[in-house]
Amino acid sequence: MPRDAAPDFRPGVKADHNTAEAMIPRAPAPVPADARNGGRVKERDEVPSGVYLPNNNILTPHMRSPAYVQMSTAAAITLGVMNGYMHRTSCTRCLNLLLTYPEGCRANCAYCGLARHREASRDYADRNFIRVDWPAVPYDDVLDIMERGGDGDRFHRMCISMITHPNSDDDTRVVLKRWVERVPDVPVSILSNPTTMTRLDVQTLKDLGADIFTVALDAANPDVFDRTRGRGVQSPHSWDKYWDIMKAAAEIFGPEKFGAHLIVGMGESEHDVLTQVQRIRDMGGHSHMFAFFPEKGSLMDHLPAVPRPQWRRVQLARYLIDYRDRRIDDMRFDTTGKLVDYGMPQADLDDIINAGVAFRTSGCPGKEAEDVSACDRPYGDSPARDIASYPFQPNKQDVRLIRRQLASTKS
Repeated sequence: MPRDAAPDFRPGVKADHNTAEAMIPRAPAPVPADARNGGRVKERDEVPSGVYLPNNNILTPHMRSPAYVQMSTAAAITLGVMNGYMHRTSCTRCLNLLLTYPEGCRANCAYCGLARHREASRDYADRNFIRVDWPAVPYDDVLDIMERGGDGDRFHRMCISMITHPNSDDDTRVVLKRWVERVPDVPVSILSNPTTMTRLDVQTLKDLGADIFTVALDAANPDVFDRTRGRGVQSPHSWDKYWDIMKAAAEIFGPEKFGAHLIVGMGESEHDVLTQVQRIRDMGGHSHMFAFFPEKGSLMDHLPAVPRPQWRRVQLARYLIDYRDRRIDDMRFDTTGKLVDYGMPQADLDDIINAGVAFRTSGCPGKEAEDVSACDRPYGDSPARDIASYPFQPNKQDVRLIRRQLASTKS
């Protein structure tokens, strides 16, 4: 967990939402020539051996997928690769695997710890992502542990997270094929990289046995996308290309088998986010919601986390659209795009709030229920003392706090 308080949790901050004017990333700085494209790691060519725990003070081994994959700290604890403890929960239900190369991700997304500009200061395998370390593990070891039941039947799903790299598409197919052959009882999600993909790539992943296909759209309107993921930060991603691959996924994987990530609080309006939620739902998919929480080392690490009132309103409305057949057309927004009415009787809304599921982490489903995510990402978008996405069922005390946050109006 992050040791420093994020700006939103410091005294004196009184924001009800993050405006576009306030959420401007820093410009990426030039990278020394010897550090580009994993230059330091490839020059040293240190041979990997077993599990690598990120450590910026030692030589990073020359690790490449598909021989090596990285996994989230929560997944490593659940799998037994690392020791650790997660506040109020014993495990994660999704084994998140990240492709890895010395060159790292060639994109430069402003909010991401894996961004290309960080090669000036950290080798790829040492970079934090979603505020935690990602140990690198031989993929054969992962398969061996899973095949003998070493996860204790706790993983409901595995997810292959692609990155922007020339080998990412081919290696994703290798990782997927080997998993389906050896661990067929645990379904696989693909967190795709649309920038390098074609419709045929999407079809191939479906044919190889992928269960769900997701697109990390992240930004909720074209301007925010370009500012944080495209030309504004010297990055190759395109809003139109991402939507082209999303449409292909909708047609190839079918209803309830595709979705998109959206981050709340990067300068978009609440209406912007929920417009995308409705669009994805109308296509047959679901949205997976993240609260913006600044990642140390990113181009947005100086900016405030999404205020809780804004986050709770969007979180609740997204759940209504995705799982309660409500529509954005029934909701009302003010002139700034802030949600002011959910368009349903208060008694019905109270029942949904009290149930608490709307405020759990959203993502690909597991075995518990259709509207409960296997990808619970413990504390991926918040500190444990002020939970944004609950990786467990909120209790009565949690719901009381959520209600206060929903009712809060700051100025």
